Amino acid sequence: QVQLVESGGGLVQPGGSLRLSCAAPVTIFSITVMGWYRQAPGKERELVASITRGGTTNYANSVKGRFTISRDNAKNTVSLQMNSLKPEDTAVYYCKTWGAREYWGQGTQVTVSS
Repeated sequence: QVQLVESGGGLVQPGGSLRLSCAAPVTIFSITVMGWYRQAPGKERELVASITRGGTTNYANSVKGRFTISRDNAKNTVSLQMNSLKPEDTAVYYCKTWGAREYWGQGTQVTVSS
């Protein structure tokens, strides 16, 4: 079963930064879009950011200007640089890829607290 491997979560103080990374197997050749979702306790999973193979990005209004998504097409990796973190950014963050099939990561916890 295909598994996306995520890394970079953790505990950070408000105003701090974290960088999430996600790697899909290089044997998957048909990935078109890569992105990140998050789910906070008691809330629905929401799309945080996405990026096409050509580099077109899309962000949730709540993270615009603070988060930056990037990808390496040759390595099938996607990253999310998160700056100026707020307590409301606390959630489990999931990587997702779209293409011939959709794949999800296992999730990584991000906690923003003083």
